[in-house]
Amino acid sequence: MVKENNTPVEKLFGSKTRAKLLNLFFENPGKSFYVREITRVIDEQINSVRRELSNLENIGVVKNETYDNKVYYSANMKHVYAHALSEMFNARTIEASEKEPKRTNVWEELVKPVKLYLKGLIVTNRLPGQEGIDILIIGNDKTKKLTHWAEVVEKKMGKPLNYVIMSPDDYTYRKSVRDRFLMEVMEMEITDTYDPERLIAE
Repeated sequence: MVKENNTPVEKLFGSKTRAKLLNLFFENPGKSFYVREITRVIDEQINSVRRELSNLENIGVVKNETYDNKVYYSANMKHVYAHALSEMFNARTIEASEKEPKRTNVWEELVKPVKLYLKGLIVTNRLPGQEGIDILIIGNDKTKKLTHWAEVVEKKMGKPLNYVIMSPDDYTYRKSVRDRFLMEVMEMEITDTYDPERLIAE
């Protein structure tokens, strides 16, 4: 007996894995993911993920690039249906957006070990070879727990990360004087934030 798809979106796209992939890519436009990271985030088998990635590439809604011998996949925002897919999969209710800053489930899990020390986090979409930083970490690092955590995150991401750790006081001061480095970070494409102290919001 053939198992029916579980949701209207899965029925629309004909595959649970395909629907999950579209949701991942168009909920995070401009962000790249490698295959094993994708399987972990969407909780699907790697063979199914590879098959559907190939299908989506053939359609043209997903593109890939190779960096450090790994293939990274992302949404093709130049595709004719990219805007429609973004609207479909990137829906956010006003109520939810007012309660807390946007962050993916991946980062929500990653920050758990250092929540006591972490006051803010800014994740950018720095492309390979591009100047700038990947993560700005705001918090108390006197015990070097944030430094160690950043090294662990780098290993989990499977690629070199440019990160800077800044104390809350230093961050607040630099923001008040419109420090050049901080302004350059803010001008980059920010994909995620963790901001329990409301340091980042204007």
